[in-house]
Amino acid sequence: MKKQSLFLGAVLAVFVCAGCATTESKLERRELAAIKAEQAAATPAQVLAALQRGNARYVAETPVPRDLPHDRRITTAGQYPQAVVLSCMDSRVPPERIFDAGLGELLCVRIAGYSADADLVGSLEYACAVAGAKILLVMGHTHCGAIKGALDHVELGNLTGLLQKIDPAIAAVHDVPGARTSKNNDFVEAVGEAHVQLTLARIRELSPVLRDLERAGKIQLVGCSYDIESGRVRWLPPAP
Repeated sequence: MKKQSLFLGAVLAVFVCAGCATTESKLERRELAAIKAEQAAATPAQVLAALQRGNARYVAETPVPRDLPHDRRITTAGQYPQAVVLSCMDSRVPPERIFDAGLGELLCVRIAGYSADADLVGSLEYACAVAGAKILLVMGHTHCGAIKGALDHVELGNLTGLLQKIDPAIAAVHDVPGARTSKNNDFVEAVGEAHVQLTLARIRELSPVLRDLERAGKIQLVGCSYDIESGRVRWLPPAP
């Protein structure tokens, strides 16, 4: 009986090791030179398509298997991100997870209510003009506390002024039935999407650098809204 147990243990160990080897062989490993070349060759349209595929993997729960220790080692020598995401600080809205991105693939700028001022736009200019990002994505999300706070006229120290930056989006929404309060979810989501569009307009207004890159076709400014319940990203049409 003891010999049989030892034999079964040895067989199990072989299968476990084989499984580890198989898993190890499936891990994605890319070298920094290849990542740099991919960034240089990619068009904004290709990067946008890659973000869309990444979100589809996230929703389907089929992420790319990555070797994170390997990625950490190679990215110490540099970064070649393909996109920069301006999003809310909400803990339920992590851009790297939402787009199934690995280390060094996304630059992320996060602030409550995803508004843009000159300092924040400076970070976006670095992302595109220096680090080489091809997509500048402004991402709102459903059930946003900042949008609800603006609708409820919340006042709290410096947060008061931050939430007031959402007021133009509130004023821009006229076609949603019901109360214009945080209790009306349709109104909340409409204001959130309007704020995405106004933030994109504000970025263009504040940055000749980004405007010139966009006009030259080197970058694309895109808006979207993330559904925290389904995990899906809904891509917003360009503002008229």
